[in-house]
Formats: sequence, structure tokens, C-alpha cells
Amino acid sequence: MICHLNNMNKDNYKPIIAITMGDPAGIGPEIILKSLKNSNIHKISVPVVIGSSDILQECTKQLNIDIKIKPIDSIEQAKSEINCIDLINVGNYLFSDIGVGKVGETAGKAAIDFIEESARLALSKKIDGIATAPINKESINKSGLMLLGHTEMLSYFTQSNEVITIFLMDNVKIFFVTRHLSLRDAVNAINIDSILKTILTADSVMYRLGYDKYRMAVSALNPHAGENGLFGDDEIRYIIPAIREAQSKGINVNGPIGADSVFHQALEGKYDCVISLYHDQGHIAAKTYDFYGTITATIGLPVIRTSPDHGTGLDIAWKGIANHKSMEKAIIASIEIAKKTLE
Repeated sequence: MICHLNNMNKDNYKPIIAITMGDPAGIGPEIILKSLKNSNIHKISVPVVIGSSDILQECTKQLNIDIKIKPIDSIEQAKSEINCIDLINVGNYLFSDIGVGKVGETAGKAAIDFIEESARLALSKKIDGIATAPINKESINKSGLMLLGHTEMLSYFTQSNEVITIFLMDNVKIFFVTRHLSLRDAVNAINIDSILKTILTADSVMYRLGYDKYRMAVSALNPHAGENGLFGDDEIRYIIPAIREAQSKGINVNGPIGADSVFHQALEGKYDCVISLYHDQGHIAAKTYDFYGTITATIGLPVIRTSPDHGTGLDIAWKGIANHKSMEKAIIASIEIAKKTLE
């Protein structure tokens, strides 16, 4: 995967992780600073922030966070020193350019530039993973770019066509048949082909993540899995046929299982991954279980990409109260997955 690994034992290798600052007007700078105070991250990886030196320096001052910011010109200069952040400055954005806690064109443009630089580093095989701080879709829109999400941007910048975003919820992986659609459109998009495609993709990803064997479950759409058609026939018409087709291909998949039970069963260890049929079905389960501990991972890019599954928190930006647990977990997950997938 990464050419700079050379002949080094991958068990001793420290993956190089690019950490994009996200929307600088939001909580991104704060949660990155707090996360990189964790000395263990520096011991097991080489974290490099992609962002603005001036903005990150100002955040350390305003929030009184004692950590050194060291601008570097290239990834090769990164040293991974404890209590020190190596940073590649992108775009020469200044603190005075942004309005903290506000939606803004400049903040959106900065976030895009940080993401594009991480994509360039991935394409040039300079990094092993990307961990992204949150972006604000309204600010991105103001900048004029129509690609509003991380997945869409990274796919475009790296020219990656087969990309899938999953949830990492403790010991469970959640895959989605549909994501950013209205509920009505999501239900209309659920059919045998879309479910089967997601099952097959999940099967491939689970093996890529290092699972020799695993157990998969498919969530039902209707209450009580439709009760044999009493509460809807989607299970009979689409979900069960897709599951049977996947089983005929040798995939260990079960269902449909009621959405009010399947995620709990997975967390208890009955299943390793769950197919969620639409956005909120999986999101509500994961965020109720552990709002700050749930992260996303994007598979199919040149490198793994992880991210907290929360927004930019403009209302609490730069106040010193943002919870960094999810950002820290995202960085660590990127490190762990990068090491698993190193060739």
C-alpha cells in the first residue's frame, strides 16, 4: 500500500496520519489540540496536521492549551514529538480571516483546501491514513463547491469510484444501504439489488479490515420485521430475497431482524456487523449508545479515512468545552486500520 514502508516490520511501523483541521471556525482546532496531547498517539504513529499554523497557534493561546505547533514543509520532516504538533500550512489562512462560531465562505474554502491537500498526500503515497475534523456544509456551500461532504470531496480529489463510509461503534461495524436521502426517497431506494450490493460490499470490507470470519445481520425496515406482511411487505419482497441470494454465495448473513433489537444484539457480540437500511436507523442506535465514541471510516480511498461523527459545534467553538473523545478515537482508529492493511 504505502511505498515508504520498505522492508520495515509492520508491527514496529508508525503509520503517518494526516489530520485535517476541518472548519477552522468550529471546534476542529480545539479537538485536534486536545487529542494530540495524548502522548500514546505520538508513540504509535506520526500525526501531521493539515491546516493553518496561525489559526492553530491562536487557538492554543485563547484556550491556554500547552502544546507546541511546529510548521513543516513536507511530511518527511515530521518527527512525532510528544507535546508537539507537526503541521503543514495550507493556503496561508489567518485567524483574522475567519469568524469563530460563524458560517463563512473563507472557513469553508479553508476546509476544502485542507482536505484537498490530504488527498494529494494520499495519492503521492506520503501518508497511511487520514483523520478529518468536522466541516460545515453551509460554509462549504458558500465557497461555491457543490461537493458538500468529506466522502464526496475525497472521492473526487483522489478519483476513487468505489468508496463506502461505515460506522465504527465499539466492536460493531455498521454499513448503510442508503445515507443522505429523505426518508421517503430512502425507502424507495431499498430493493433486492441495493441490499445485496451492500451485503457484498460489507463482506469485502470486513475481510479487508482483517476479519477471517464474521457474523453479519440485516436490519428490518418495518416494525417487527413486518410480521409476515401485516406491517408492510418490504421484508418479503426485497430484504429476505437479498439475504438468501447472499447466503447462496457463502456469506454468513442473517435477518431481517427488527431495528429495535439488532444493534443491541450486535453490541452483545452476536454479530460483528449490521446492515442499516437508511441513515437514521444506524445513526440513532450508534449515537444513543455512545455519541462521542462513534466514528466513521471511509473505505476505498488510497488510504483509510476516519472522522468523528458529529458536527462543527459552532455554538461552542473555541470556548474550551468541546469533547475531543471522538476525534481522538478517530485518529487512533485510523492508525490501527492503517497498520492492519499495510502490505
